[in-house]
Amino acid sequence: MTAPLDVAGPVAPPRSNGELVFAEPWESRAFGMAVGLYEAGAFTWPRFQAALIARIAAWESAPPPDEPYRYYALWLAALEDMLVGLRAVSTDEVSARTHALARRSPGHDHRDGHDHGHDHGHDHEHRPVHRPVH
Repeated sequence: MTAPLDVAGPVAPPRSNGELVFAEPWESRAFGMAVGLYEAGAFTWPRFQAALIARIAAWESAPPPDEPYRYYALWLAALEDMLVGLRAVSTDEVSARTHALARRSPGHDHRDGHDHGHDHGHDHEHRPVHRPVH
């Protein structure tokens, strides 16, 4: 079973040339968690879409000043809403984990390359990833 992703409309994930686009590693992880939970039968896709639509509508009705629209931040918030609604986690657990992750040092997610002192279990070296400075 594969998630029936919209290709257009407010809940359609960002794409480029038909391929999904993730600006940060956490975005693909959030995407994968939601799809994986759907595929495992934790919730229906229309229910997740409704949660995502509600998060998008709330953001659009009162966009935070100086905060750009970030689709996957709303995707993750919708997933959190689903997990709380399913009683898989509590709101306090989501908040505590969010704060713990926010305190992690830059580079913890490998975005800036793989030279971080642990073995990946394969026999080739990683070269630094050169990314444009924003």
